[in-house]
Amino acid sequence: MNKKEFSNAIRFLSLDAVEKAKSGHPGARMGMADIAYVLWKKFLKHNPSNPNWINRDRFVLSNGHGSMLLYSLLHLTGYKFSIDDIKNFRQLKSITPGHPECDITPGVETTTGPLGQGLANAVGMAIAEKSLASEFNKKGHNLIDHYTYVFSGDGCLMEGISHEVCSLAGTLGLNKLILIYDMNNISIDGDISIAFTENIEKRFESYGWNVINNIDGHDFGSIEQSISRAKRELSKPTIICMKTTIGCGSPNKQGTSGIHGAPLGESEVLLTRKNLGWEFKPFHIPKYIYKEWDAKKSGKTLEQNWNKQLNSYKKSYPKLYTELQRRLKNKLPSSFTKKIDSLIEKNDKSMATRKSSQVVLEHIGPSLPELIGGSADLKESNLVFWPESKPFSKKDASGKYIHYGVREFGMCAINNGIFLHGGFRPYGSTFLIFSEYAKNAIRMSALMHLPIINVFTHDSIGLGEDGPTHQAVEQLTSLRIIPGMSVWRPADVTETAISWKSSLEKLHGPSSLVLTRQTLPELKRTNAQITSIKKGGYILQDCSHKIDAILLSSGSETHLCLEAANKLTKDGLNIRVVSVPCLEEFLSQPKSYQNKLIPDDFDNILAVEAGIGVCWDKLIGKKGVKITMDTFGVSAPGDKALKHFGFTISNVIKQTKKLIKKNG
Repeated sequence: MNKKEFSNAIRFLSLDAVEKAKSGHPGARMGMADIAYVLWKKFLKHNPSNPNWINRDRFVLSNGHGSMLLYSLLHLTGYKFSIDDIKNFRQLKSITPGHPECDITPGVETTTGPLGQGLANAVGMAIAEKSLASEFNKKGHNLIDHYTYVFSGDGCLMEGISHEVCSLAGTLGLNKLILIYDMNNISIDGDISIAFTENIEKRFESYGWNVINNIDGHDFGSIEQSISRAKRELSKPTIICMKTTIGCGSPNKQGTSGIHGAPLGESEVLLTRKNLGWEFKPFHIPKYIYKEWDAKKSGKTLEQNWNKQLNSYKKSYPKLYTELQRRLKNKLPSSFTKKIDSLIEKNDKSMATRKSSQVVLEHIGPSLPELIGGSADLKESNLVFWPESKPFSKKDASGKYIHYGVREFGMCAINNGIFLHGGFRPYGSTFLIFSEYAKNAIRMSALMHLPIINVFTHDSIGLGEDGPTHQAVEQLTSLRIIPGMSVWRPADVTETAISWKSSLEKLHGPSSLVLTRQTLPELKRTNAQITSIKKGGYILQDCSHKIDAILLSSGSETHLCLEAANKLTKDGLNIRVVSVPCLEEFLSQPKSYQNKLIPDDFDNILAVEAGIGVCWDKLIGKKGVKITMDTFGVSAPGDKALKHFGFTISNVIKQTKKLIKKNG
C-alpha cells in the first residue's frame, strides 16, 4: 500500500470540506497530513470509543484555523464523527465549527483558534500529567503515563505567549511534551521572512528544550524516527522542526500564501486530484483506507489493558484509587463544606481581603490536593502561598504551587490546560490591573466553561502610591461582561470564604476573586445573612420603617456605605444597605429574591464602587445614581486617592440626601 494514499485522505477531506463551506484554511492541513498520519497511526495512544480515557495521549492542534486536519483524523480513526459532520464544516449547530471547540466535538482536547494558546494549554496538560503521576503512580503501577503532542505553525511561535509558556516548560523539564512545528515559512501576508527571521533552534535550546531540526515533513521514515527520538528524551520537552510545503499537492498554489486561508477553487481542486492521483469523488473514502485508519480495536485494547492495571492498583492501594476517582470526577471532599463553614463561624479579625484569601487557603488547602496554581511572580503580594505549599519543579513534581514568573497570559492559558487534562482545580493570581495581559486566556476559560479560579488583588485606586499604571479602574467591568464569569469582590473574611467556597463548588465557568490591599474590618451578620451571601447579594443592614434610600456596594466600599447609613439614620432617614459581592450571582437569582432586596418600583438607589460603574445600571434603574469612576486613578496614598474621587462617608451622605430630594 502507498502510505501517501492514507495521508491524502486527510488532504481531500480537508479540501472538500473547505470547498463546500466556501471558507477555511486548507494549506497547512495539506502540508501536515503526512506528519499527522505517522503520529496518529504509529504513536498516538487513544481510544475513539472513549475520548475521555484519562491515560490517553493528548493531541492539541494549536494552529486551530486548520481544524479540518483534526476533524479528518477524528472521522478516519473512528470517533463518533460521521461524513455528514465533515460535510457540515463551519455550518450552524454542526460539530465541525471553524475552529475546534472541545465542549461540542468528541476527541477535541481544547478549544483553539487564538494562536499560541493551544501550545500553552498543552504545557498545562503536561504539568498535570507529571503532577498526577508523581502523586498516584507506584512501583509497578504507572497509571498516569502519557504524552502531550502539539501541532503548531509559525503564527503560534510568533505570538508572545509562546515565549512565556515554552520558557516555563523548559524550566520545569516537561519531557512528555512534544511540539511538532510546521516550518512551511508561509503566513497569510506571505513569506514569513517579512516579519519572522529568528533562529528557532537556538531559541528553544535557550529555553532548555531538546531540539530535533531539519526533518522532512513529507518523508514518513524521517517523521517516525524524529518522534521516536523525542520520546527517548527523559529530562526536557522536545520541539521537532518539520519542513513542509503548504498546500502540498496543489499544482499552482502550493508553497504560496494564496492557499493559506481560502478555498482552492473548483478548477484547482480538480488539478490537485489529478496531481495526487486521487480518483475518488468529494467526501468519498474507500473502505481499505478506513480500515487502515480505524483505531477503535487498538484503542479498546489499550484501555482494557490499562483497566486491568487499574483493578490491580485498586486492590493494592484502595485509598489512592478512591481518591483518584474522586479527583477525576471533580467532586470536592465530603469534609469540604464543614471545613470552610468552620472558618466562617469563628472569624472576627480585621484584615485585607487578600489576607482573608490566604487565611482561607491555609484552612482548606491541605485538604484539597486537587488545588494547584500560583502567582505571576507576586507571591508575597497576592498571598496565595500558604505554609504547607510546596513548589512544583523539574526535580519535584509533587508540589502544587507553580512559580509562573512574570507570565500572566501564559499562567491563565496553562491553567486552562491543567483543568482540561483532569484531576485538578487550578488557580492563578496577579494584580487586578494585570488581568489585562491575560484577558484572552480568561475569555477562553469562559468559552470552554472551565471552572478556573482567578485571584486578583490590589483591586482599585485604594492600592495607592503605585499610581494609575497599577490602579484597576475598568477591569472589574471588563471581567463582569465576560459570559459565564462570576466576579466576587468580598468585603471581609466571611465574604471571602464564601467567595472561595462558591468558586470551588462551581463546575461550569470561571470565577474571579477581586481582593483589597487595604485592611477591612469584619462585619457582623446573622446566620441568615451569612447563608444569603452565596446568592451574590443580601441585605447587610435594614431599617424598620419605610425605606428612604438603598445603598448598594461591593468590597471595601461596603464599609463606606454602612458607616454612611448609620449617620443618615441619626439624621432621621431610613436606609437599607445591600452588599453585592457578586453581581452575576445576584442577577441569576429569581426575580422575587432580587425584588425583595431592591424593589422594582423603588427609585432612591445609590451604588458605590471604586471602578467603572456601568454594570450597576442594571440595579439602580433610571432614577438611581452612582459614585463610581470615569477616569484613571492618581498617584497618592490610598486613602487620599479614594477621597480625591469622592469615596468618602461625607460624599455618600451628600449624594444620598440629594437623591432623596430629587426623587421625592
